[in-house]
Amino acid sequence: MAEGIPDFGIPSCEPLIIPEVVIDQGNGPVAVKSTYKDIEVFGASQFLIKNIKIDLEKDRVKIKIFIPKMQINTNYSMQGQILLMPIRGSGLSFGNYTNIDATISMKAERINKSAEIYYNIKDCYIDFNIGHAKLKFENLFNGNQELGDGMNLFLNDNWKTVADEIKPVVEEQLAGIFKRFSNKIFHKYPLSMLFPE
Repeated sequence: MAEGIPDFGIPSCEPLIIPEVVIDQGNGPVAVKSTYKDIEVFGASQFLIKNIKIDLEKDRVKIKIFIPKMQINTNYSMQGQILLMPIRGSGLSFGNYTNIDATISMKAERINKSAEIYYNIKDCYIDFNIGHAKLKFENLFNGNQELGDGMNLFLNDNWKTVADEIKPVVEEQLAGIFKRFSNKIFHKYPLSMLFPE
């Protein structure tokens, strides 16, 4: 995955590039509208497969993976409140994440092509848990160093609450990426070749 798989049309995933993620949390502990652009994810290709379960009768695939560490660099803009603390800014942000457990669940449909049966992934869901995170946002509060340092300290002290609030949006984005990659493989090879009796 780090170098890409040209046969499947899968580009290099080191770094994994995500053009944009928009998070609009209207209420709750994290009430923030934020946009992240030109996201670079380093380390995602270094995952370890813990378990794969394939149910050919129900056309379901479940994969459990572990990612030791991941670094995410992005351009951000945000405004809102985190645990009643106001936050606003735009600039570069950096995140280091360690000990990530993820479960990918996929539901497929069978398609008939050239007298062979292929899988097409219809639905993909990802659930992940982060062991620890360290965050840094540059240029918070229009570059006010004292307020920015205070907010970064606050975010790192409360990273788990912040992560839990934005987790559903991130999981949805990652599920879309994984679905596209999976279908590149499943559309290329029939079930008889991928899962011989």
